[in-house]
Amino acid sequence: MSPLPFYLLPDSAQVGENGHLHIGGCDVIELAETYGTPLFVYDEGHLRARCREAVDAFGDGVAYASKAFLCKAMARLAHEEGMCLDVASGGELYVARAAGVPADRLVLHGNNKSEQELQMALKEGVGRIVIDSFDEMDRIENLVAGGLAAPAVMIRITPGIEAHTHEFVKTGQEDSKFGLSVASGAAERAVKRANASAHMNLVGLHAHIGSQIFTTESFAKAIDVIAPLLEKVALPELCIGGGLGVPYVAGESAPSLTDWAHTVKEAARATGLAVKVSAEPGRSIVALAAITVYRAGTIKDVAGIRTYAAVDGGMSDNPRPVLYGSGYETFLPRAVDQERQRSIRLVGKHCESGDMLVAEGHVPNDLKLNDFIATPVTGAYGHSMGSNYNKITRPAVVFAHEGKARITVRRETYEDLVRCDF
Repeated sequence: MSPLPFYLLPDSAQVGENGHLHIGGCDVIELAETYGTPLFVYDEGHLRARCREAVDAFGDGVAYASKAFLCKAMARLAHEEGMCLDVASGGELYVARAAGVPADRLVLHGNNKSEQELQMALKEGVGRIVIDSFDEMDRIENLVAGGLAAPAVMIRITPGIEAHTHEFVKTGQEDSKFGLSVASGAAERAVKRANASAHMNLVGLHAHIGSQIFTTESFAKAIDVIAPLLEKVALPELCIGGGLGVPYVAGESAPSLTDWAHTVKEAARATGLAVKVSAEPGRSIVALAAITVYRAGTIKDVAGIRTYAAVDGGMSDNPRPVLYGSGYETFLPRAVDQERQRSIRLVGKHCESGDMLVAEGHVPNDLKLNDFIATPVTGAYGHSMGSNYNKITRPAVVFAHEGKARITVRRETYEDLVRCDF
């Protein structure tokens, strides 16, 4: 197996004179030794560059989908680079506000927003609320009738587009918990109700057809479906949501943020729509910006079958392989440019046979106990979907930039595990 393709690594990745991988000008081996493992290492320059590309491509109003990866440092960074933030819960809203992001730069999502979450959003003055149901409209109207300011809202619609992706991350088809159907007429009824209400200000439509989508034409098809309704109701804004894919393993490729924006804007023009088109990229901002570094604690050869390399993390810091069957590459940060001749199955330390990070990984032949093993493209949905299963503490997060590293999320301690207990 050839060396790890460098396009799966953060922008600043390079091999140092000692043969070690460097990210943001920092030696990854030294970072792992200093801050411990598992460790998320983010290239801060990569994050900023993708945020700037998104703003350049879509213009003001493009929002970072914070569910992909959120901490105060990430919220501040996205805001500093000109992005709004898409938050999908009261907790994400709280973190963004704690980071100093102005409320009017936030977009609140969610298919089941509670009255408390909506009340929080209205009191804070969020920039947009994306309505997902008629029940939600009832709650908003009741809150505004009680004295809170009427919000600017968008209606999330389901265009009936079957994106070619995993079943669990498809969201644009008719049979979905998200949004209001165009085909059934529910979307148009919601638009009419919002327009007639004195308790909300309808500014546009929103659609999100799924995640990890590799063809921009899927988004163009969604616009073709949405266009007649948008033209009929004459609203000024259209958000195409997120979902742009990224490569995770050798041989995969994906469109850029710029390519994506060009396709959706051209699709809107082709339908004659005079609307502001925006989006909510998440994975495509952060996924390739980070790697996760582990330490190998057990190397077990099962004769005639395979080699298991067990590390000090697992499904608690990256549940995507278990949830979606997601594929990843493996490599040794001390030898990132070497041939990877040895096949391994990278597994975690959890009490589950399914605790598998990489089913078919490859590393150099000289893999040894206590080696640092890394997986690339872990900047999205690793830290954010992590858990304390088996009471494993969550990893630290480091941002590396121009030769300096800073902890942005500290490693949890055992004391943290009982902090909420009585």
